[in-house]
Amino acid sequence: MTQKSNSLYAAIHAAEFPAQAILRMRPDLRSKPIAILDGIAPQERVCSFNQQARKRGIVRSMSRLEVEEVNKVCVLSRSIETERAARSVLLECISHFSPRIEETFAENSCGFVLDITGTERLFGPPATLALRLRAAIISAGFRVSVTVSHNFDTARIKAEYARGITVIPEDKEAASLATVPIDSVRLDDAHYETFVLWGINTLGDLAEMPEEELITRLGQRAKLWLQLARGMAKHTFQPIEARFELKEHIELETHVEQLDSLLFIGANMINNLVSRAAARALSLATITVQMCLDKQPIYKRAIRPAIPSSDRKFLLKLLQLEMAAHPPQAAITSLTLIAEAGQRSKVQMGLFAPQTPEPSRLDVTLARLKALVGDDRVGSAVLSDTHRSGSFAMEHFSITDQSSLCMDSTVRISLRRMRPPRPLLVEVHSQKPASFRDGADRYDVQIAYGPWNTSGCWWSVNEWDLEEWDLIVTNTHGETIGCLIAHDNLNHKWLLDALYD
Repeated sequence: MTQKSNSLYAAIHAAEFPAQAILRMRPDLRSKPIAILDGIAPQERVCSFNQQARKRGIVRSMSRLEVEEVNKVCVLSRSIETERAARSVLLECISHFSPRIEETFAENSCGFVLDITGTERLFGPPATLALRLRAAIISAGFRVSVTVSHNFDTARIKAEYARGITVIPEDKEAASLATVPIDSVRLDDAHYETFVLWGINTLGDLAEMPEEELITRLGQRAKLWLQLARGMAKHTFQPIEARFELKEHIELETHVEQLDSLLFIGANMINNLVSRAAARALSLATITVQMCLDKQPIYKRAIRPAIPSSDRKFLLKLLQLEMAAHPPQAAITSLTLIAEAGQRSKVQMGLFAPQTPEPSRLDVTLARLKALVGDDRVGSAVLSDTHRSGSFAMEHFSITDQSSLCMDSTVRISLRRMRPPRPLLVEVHSQKPASFRDGADRYDVQIAYGPWNTSGCWWSVNEWDLEEWDLIVTNTHGETIGCLIAHDNLNHKWLLDALYD
């Protein structure tokens, strides 16, 4: 009588993972026979393929020449970076069902085992959990098999050699593994040949062998093989950390030069990013676009909506405008989208308050303005950390939750800067401005305050040296105005810098 186990495990096995990782980003190729080649030309060999290619006779280790002889089989190159990104997506998807996850390894596949002990109140009985788990993985773009068992290794082995969903009752582990091939316990070549000579081809045959005689002939490792075949092997769970990273990557088989073709792929990548962020009740705050170009440096641009958004069409429109404003200068070999998640702010609208424009319209308008006048001329003006008069820079426009400051009702004088400053002809008496001409108009100085000398950045090309005067002047019509003029000591010219209102 075996001891009852309180543990419960769910194993996920994604077969032919190199092919699945690429087809996930290329939905237009899912219905076609696909063969993935690995290696250096001309010694490339088939490492993965889909079901349609298997039906046409594609097998592992075929050469490129042999594959090309098969009619209508699409040949793609393996992408380790794409597989790495797809693994992160799969790990992120299953982490919603359990925080305790261990990765299992098999040839050309991706597998994980979840510790789902005590999750019945959240997800229901094991069969219901397996259905929900597989549905979530399929929605993420993967084809997997799921096995639930009270034994870790039984769930892992059965998931690798079964299809769909399998729920193994307790004490039925050995029966469920009876038809699994003997090589599932990862034998070396010598021991595998020995078992074949003995006529042992399945785990059911291995489980019926006497333990003492088997250990005497093959050593202590035979005890572990027997325990695996009988579903009684013990395992120390080694969980991994699931790091949340919104990243999608695809390597293009043929270089892309047309932006329309690239946007077709980018739309699918944005959909995946939005879906992954929405699963955590988040939106996309920024999207960084990275492209590897043919014989050119890496192309990198950033898309920053005014507020985090989960609107797929809106984000795709921003990507289209960014690419149109800053097109790549060479053919594109790979595309990577890296997003940062954020929470979309909620604003309580008044019952009789007028409806404000959608933030997405503002972002699209800003993107179009940047394409027309340049990135450095659109945004919010921010004062520079310098004593130079009128120095500012343009920063990306963003919406904050900070409330506006209360304005003082006291009447104050304001300074209206001239952009750019206008050149003047100035008459100087006793080292003070006495009068000046601004075009055809003449102004006589009534009161002069100054000079105030400012200078800085003598170590760079942005050096300045100004002598400023605050003046009260009268024009030929008898009007009195206040103004600020400056003498540029470096260029030896007078400038009308501002007017006082």
